[in-house]
Amino acid sequence: MNNKELALIYVWDAYCGWCYGFSKSLRVFHENHPELPLAVLSGGLFMGHKKLPMAFFSHIPEANKRISQLTGADFGTPYQTLLEEGTFVLDSEAAAKGFSALRFFAPERSYYLASSMQRAFYYEGKILSDPATYREIAIANNIDPEAVLARFGDVASTQDAHADFTKVKQLGIQSYPTLLLQKGEEFIELGGGVMTAEKIEARLKNIIL
Repeated sequence: MNNKELALIYVWDAYCGWCYGFSKSLRVFHENHPELPLAVLSGGLFMGHKKLPMAFFSHIPEANKRISQLTGADFGTPYQTLLEEGTFVLDSEAAAKGFSALRFFAPERSYYLASSMQRAFYYEGKILSDPATYREIAIANNIDPEAVLARFGDVASTQDAHADFTKVKQLGIQSYPTLLLQKGEEFIELGGGVMTAEKIEARLKNIIL
């Protein structure tokens, strides 16, 4: 099988701290393999009855400490303030809509846009349901901000976000982050959690040999 039959699928959630921690490993691996197309799908972690203020998730502070220890991820002071206040509602649907709006205009940069969103939240304390956040990310990534905001407010972004959720369910993915290798019609788990780029690389070599 040649590399033209291989592709990567990354399943994440904008409000997933472990995804934030995994982002460095994924960036290194992704940049080492420009020949492998990378699709990024939103998983929908905080939806329905799970769409609640941060204070309801008492495990978050301790989880963030572990994420920092294991991955070196840096949680910024503005984010820590949000966490301490505890009133901010985690809404994965709104974040997935924002990601969809950005991705629509630069699908080839999907991973970098996702990473920009997580830095905006976890380091800068920006709200991922606020159009102003996407304006800033669009400008920083040389995408027309007005076009992104129009897309964000359009029903198409909602439909696109839900299409991601459906694909993720069809793939059977229930935890994030998950990096899959698509090999023809087969989907193989390649990485996630706190895996380093080197470990992902080794797993890839074992799979494609």
